[in-house]
Amino acid sequence: MKAALIIVSVLLVAAGALLLYLARPLRLKPTPADFECYDFGQGAYVPLDVPVQAFGIGLSYAGHIEETASEFDPNAAPPVFEKRPSATVRTGAEVHLPSAEELIAAADAIEPGLGAPLRSDFTDLSPLLDYEVEMGFVLLQDIDPSQLDDPSFAPRLGYFIANDLSARSIAILGEGRPNRFEYWGVSKSFAGFMPVADSAWVPEVASPSGIPCVEIETLVNGEVRQRQSTSNMIYTPADMLRFIHAAFPDAPLASRTIVLTGTPGGVAMQTPRWLVRLGDLLGMSRFKKLSAKLAGDRSRFLEIGDTVTVRGQGLGKVTVTIGQ
Repeated sequence: MKAALIIVSVLLVAAGALLLYLARPLRLKPTPADFECYDFGQGAYVPLDVPVQAFGIGLSYAGHIEETASEFDPNAAPPVFEKRPSATVRTGAEVHLPSAEELIAAADAIEPGLGAPLRSDFTDLSPLLDYEVEMGFVLLQDIDPSQLDDPSFAPRLGYFIANDLSARSIAILGEGRPNRFEYWGVSKSFAGFMPVADSAWVPEVASPSGIPCVEIETLVNGEVRQRQSTSNMIYTPADMLRFIHAAFPDAPLASRTIVLTGTPGGVAMQTPRWLVRLGDLLGMSRFKKLSAKLAGDRSRFLEIGDTVTVRGQGLGKVTVTIGQ
């Protein structure tokens, strides 16, 4: 009897230690950058043309880092990925929900041979379509990367609202891969996956740390899903341009390049940190993670017929409908 009590006690202590380990908080908490907030009365609007190239910055708000169970290292660059300019649409567009075969073909294109196991084991693959309200900015001048080394450099930028639509099933397939963020870019580059405003706001005088400090929101069928101030971003536009140049040194920082600056908390794709850590501890494969997500609650992901609006004061509003 005594031996049994000792064994039970040891197991309880071990279970408690495991729970504490899995639920431990981030070692370092992200904090907002030190921004100068622009006055919308001191600027003007310009047409936002179809971009020559498009980049996205990931995990730039503390809330989104937490809800996706991601790690944060202030000395490391955030995720940086390319989006296809052809994904651009405007308000009022109908965005096609990718079929299982379109998803599999996209996965196979980025990783030849991946299509075979997906066709075998995921015959009814869902995109797990997610929304992401983001403030974007467009370069209104060519930028020499060496200029970014000057802390006083203030590039001429225009700011606008955007929705960084994402097929999370493709992103999950990139977990554990050396080119993980390339999967992110593919997941966000299907036709219509970059709804943007028709115009961008340009300050009269640019500041090295200046941004429009406004609340940005996502509404799905009229329900507010995301709401956060851009002043809570972790990185300045200049920081983001440096990250982009480091990740894509051969890509010119050319005029009409757009950058989506990341999304706040409130997206459909949310996973408890303890669960992600447990999966990693057990060596859970990307395919098992995808299966688990597909088998779970998908009620917050976008479906055919949903109407999605992203908006921000002074930055515009873009509404799209998810179609067949």
